[in-house]
Order: sequence, then C-alpha cells, then structure tokens
Amino acid sequence: MNQHILKIAILDLYAGEENQGMRCLKEIIESFSQNNKIQISLEIFEIRRTGNIPSLNFDVYISTGGPGSPLESINSDWEKNYFKWLDDILIFNQNHSVKKNIFFICHSFQIACRYFNVANVIKRRSTSFGVFPVHIVNKIEHTCFAGLNDPFYAVDNRDYQVITPDEEQLNLIGAKIIAIEKDRPHVPYERAIMAIQFNENMIGTQFHPEADSSGMTSYLSSGEKKKMVIENYGKEKWQSMIDQLNDPDKIMLTYSTILPNFLNQALQPILSAN
Repeated sequence: MNQHILKIAILDLYAGEENQGMRCLKEIIESFSQNNKIQISLEIFEIRRTGNIPSLNFDVYISTGGPGSPLESINSDWEKNYFKWLDDILIFNQNHSVKKNIFFICHSFQIACRYFNVANVIKRRSTSFGVFPVHIVNKIEHTCFAGLNDPFYAVDNRDYQVITPDEEQLNLIGAKIIAIEKDRPHVPYERAIMAIQFNENMIGTQFHPEADSSGMTSYLSSGEKKKMVIENYGKEKWQSMIDQLNDPDKIMLTYSTILPNFLNQALQPILSAN
C-alpha cells in the first residue's frame, strides 16, 4: 500500500436530514482506497449545522447535496465561512504546484455557481426527480467524464436549477460547461446546466454522481416514497426509474466513473510529488 495518506474532507450540507448520499460517498472512497492500494484519511464537516469549515490540510474536498433553497443561505454565517474557504483554496492553488481539488454536488454546485457568478440559480416550476439522460457538450481531455456515454444517465433530485450562463464570466475565470440536461423540444424552457469545470481543480455537477442502484432502489421501494412517486408521476414512471437504476450502462456506470475519475486525477500529482 502506498505510504502517502490521501486526506479527504467531506463538507456535509445535508443539515442533519436523512440521506443516501453520505453512505454512497463513503463507499466510493473506501472502494477507491482498496482499488488503488492507498490509505485514506476521511473527515466530515457538518457546516450547515455547526459552521465548521475544513482547514487547508486536506488534499481533496467533496461538498455534498442538501435540502432547501440554495438562495436562502445568502449572507448566512455558514455560507460566509464557505465562501471564505473557497477564497483560501483559490489563493493556495495560485501559490502551490500541488493543488487542492474540490467536487461540488447538487446543492453545493448551485452555491458554487453563485460564488463564481457564472450563471443564474432559480427555482424550477416543478421538482426534477428521477433518472434522466445528461448530454455532454464539452469533452475536456482527462475530465471526470472520461468513459461515459453521451448521453449518460444520472439521478436528479432538485427544486432549483442553474440556467443562463454568463459566457463572459466563464471565459474570464477559465470555466467550461461540460453537460446540460436532456433536450425537451415540447417544453419552451431553457435547458439547465448539469456540470461545470470551474477551473482545473474545481468541478461540480447538478445531479448526484454518487447515487448507486441498490440505495436508490431501496429508497424508491419504501412504502412512503413509492406511494409519493406513483401519486405524483404515475406507476409507469416509478417502474421506469427502478428499471433504469438496475441497468449497468446507466446509473452504475455514472457511479463507477465520475467520482473515481475525480479522485484519481487528484491523487496523481500528489504521488508524483512524493
């Protein structure tokens, strides 16, 4: 096993709400550790409940999804701390050859889009919930998306969306839109942005790349959730979601590709420097 210990911090934005995301992230990290024969030190920071922000002593940061509005936290103490942490990471990366890497998921992605001022974050007309195709629009070499189909499939669960990209700001900071939501020609609404590479070391997705088939199947099969989905979307929609979750070329391909690729990209410069 490699002697270097990869230090990972998870910024937990779930605010104490029960979720599958944390379990999935822990399993992906543990699998990555075993597959690459490298020790990993993992620490979790519940920043929306405690305000605690990780130090700069970590190699990798994963900022999670979470409930509620990504707009209500504007000027809150925890978001001020979060933005200060991002400021510090950017300054560190400007001055060091081995960079800190951040992955933003769903709620965190929306907040990051506000931080970088690259697009508008607005409330959707209705909740987006289920398994959906995501279209790659910018295949950046060596990205986390290497190995995925176009479109690929992802779990989406959100009441808000990122739209109307500011091309001037994107160009100014060197950010690139990587993916957008499925084409809906029958609906007269702008397609939401589903993934952005904010810079060489910071990337985020609107969807949940950590979602796995077993956890989501169990979640959707529980009495209360199954009833809710069928009442709101119909039994055919529920069955379609279950089928897609268990298709090896859909959710499990996304699960086994994006975050492992991200961790591998973060690990290589660290190993080279040691």
